[in-house]
Amino acid sequence: MWAVLHFLCLNLFNALMSKLSIIIPALNEEHVLLKQQQALSMFLQDGHEMILVDGGSEDNTVHLAKQLGFKTIVTKASRGYQLKAGSDISKYETLLFLHADTQVPHAAIQVIQNALSSSDKLWGRFNVSFNNNDLIYRVIAFFMNLRSCLTGIVTGDHAMFITKDAYRKCGGFSDMPIMEDIDICKRLRRISKPICLKNRVITSCRKWESNGIFLTILKMWSFRLMYFFGASPEKLAKLY
Repeated sequence: MWAVLHFLCLNLFNALMSKLSIIIPALNEEHVLLKQQQALSMFLQDGHEMILVDGGSEDNTVHLAKQLGFKTIVTKASRGYQLKAGSDISKYETLLFLHADTQVPHAAIQVIQNALSSSDKLWGRFNVSFNNNDLIYRVIAFFMNLRSCLTGIVTGDHAMFITKDAYRKCGGFSDMPIMEDIDICKRLRRISKPICLKNRVITSCRKWESNGIFLTILKMWSFRLMYFFGASPEKLAKLY
């Protein structure tokens, strides 16, 4: 009897450790989800948990996510709050935070599991590349990856993954409409350095193309400087 119970508990534990909860904050991302649905559905077929946290979309984002089989909740439009809400209802012991427009290779799940099991580090991220292969975007991606590894600050495009234990210890995401990734990384760095994977995820360059490369870089760094010198996330969100 005890042997059977031990066997069942061990299998349950292994199942919990081998699966991921993939959390996607979204706002009006119907068209992006349509493009991504085949790749995202593969994670569901492998038994991973897909959680979409919607910030009040006016399109069919929520309906489509439910059709795809995602666990779906609707909250206020605050990225930090959305990520926190998704984490709170997750059931697996490894969390992957993913932007809707970031493509993660199917093999990435095994890469995450191998990286966490073979290291004493408890969180990490992927290198990023853009879905536009022009030289300027390759240069931007190079410096994004370098900056992330040198500073231990992981932004949403890099597909951050965290063990649930480390997530709890650092206090999780704060209810912040912007700069939520910088905030949590500062607390995660006190627990361990991040795993900087060389494997790449592909993110959309739509904001760079619509706003202009120079203006996007200027905007990103000016907002980070303002945050560093004490500007509130709420004020920055209004400016954004």
